[in-house]
Amino acid sequence: MAVESVSNNYQMKSFDIQAALKSLGKLSVNEETTSDQASAAMKILGSFNQCMVGMASFSGLTPWERHQDDELLQIMEGEVDVTILAKDEVRKITLYKDSIFIVPRGLWHNQSSTQGVKLILITSEQGNETSEKYPHINR
Repeated sequence: MAVESVSNNYQMKSFDIQAALKSLGKLSVNEETTSDQASAAMKILGSFNQCMVGMASFSGLTPWERHQDDELLQIMEGEVDVTILAKDEVRKITLYKDSIFIVPRGLWHNQSSTQGVKLILITSEQGNETSEKYPHINR
């Protein structure tokens, strides 16, 4: 296929990652965090297949979540603990600057950062679930 035949609706855009990270507000996640506050600490960069590409800056403990697709996390600054609930175990991993981690699809997980983290994520645009309470999993 020749380049000329690419649809005019397709937009190619590059991002200055460091500038975009600096533009994010830092969210201190707690039980009183509003969705507007959460949105200010997250920036959606675009779509990738059925997923969205975004970045976030936060400290604290996020709600539990799970996605219909794998989720990619790339740590740009700071560190974060990711807790994953698998069928027969609870797993916790600490991610540091310049690391990448893939959360398997369908598994409940949350993130915790005491000092703060800035990360890039690729996750499902649809079919996501969240829970403030510890989710029940079949054991």
